[in-house]
Amino acid sequence: LCKLLHAIYTLSGLSVYNYLFSTDMKGKVFIFPQESATAYVSLIPRVHKPLQNFTLCLKAFTDLSRSYSLFSYNTRTQENALLLFVKKVGVYELYIGNSWVTFNAPPSPYSPVHVCTSWESASGIAELWVNGKLLGRKGVRKGYTVGLDAKIILGQEQDSFGGKFDIAQSLVGEIWDVTLWDHVLPLKDMCDSCYSGNILNWQDLTYEENGYVVTKPKVWA
Repeated sequence: LCKLLHAIYTLSGLSVYNYLFSTDMKGKVFIFPQESATAYVSLIPRVHKPLQNFTLCLKAFTDLSRSYSLFSYNTRTQENALLLFVKKVGVYELYIGNSWVTFNAPPSPYSPVHVCTSWESASGIAELWVNGKLLGRKGVRKGYTVGLDAKIILGQEQDSFGGKFDIAQSLVGEIWDVTLWDHVLPLKDMCDSCYSGNILNWQDLTYEENGYVVTKPKVWA
């Protein structure tokens, strides 16, 4: 059952109530039914720590041909600290510390995708896998540390800390099985451990819905 956490914030002397849900999301998806600059899901990490390595996996479906964000992680001091962005069908951009590398996949429009990406600070090497196939290994932001004071957003691309969304970069579609680890996993372990992320875990997910977002059972694997 979904456990409702009631978080109270004070802003300019007024109490503002945000409702955070902590639940097992296995078998469920977030649906973003229409273009919007106000619909998004904010994810709360299980552990707050800087990242010198990470592995991120997620599954998504959309019929968009324009650009959109899959995963947006901003800190107070760094825009696009960690961003997984689709430039157009089959073209993925991974941002680390607002620098990016591009990976190209064979276009497969109107099909769900399973995307995994990893990065390690020591070498700067980033990998990106789509549907179990490696798209390459490229270097970005060697020696960088992804900060810990983060806003993690699904459905929108942040141009400021937790906001300044552009409707033209919003996701229209579905997203599920979002998982984040603080270390690099080989692909076989990404698949075997897709519900065991120590930063974000889809089976123990704390999140806040904003705007027109619907949770439904998934229809794809």
